[in-house]
Amino acid sequence: MDRRWVGSDGYEIVLAVQDGRQVLRVRRDGRLVADCASVAEVARHVDLADLCEVVTLPARPRQEGRPAARTSSHQG
Repeated sequence: MDRRWVGSDGYEIVLAVQDGRQVLRVRRDGRLVADCASVAEVARHVDLADLCEVVTLPARPRQEGRPAARTSSHQG
């Protein structure tokens, strides 16, 4: 599973591999800011308290016999 954190001002931190070593890649608005070897290095670029981990939830398998989700239409 990929790990990703986002923060204010367009920051994103993802795990990456550079020269065979794992790094924390810091991007801002899609542009590379730095490849960091430690969390302390990441903290030089972004406030760690602003970061929030993005969690991708697995899709629920559709069960047989279960009706598809319905949408309600409001008629007033």
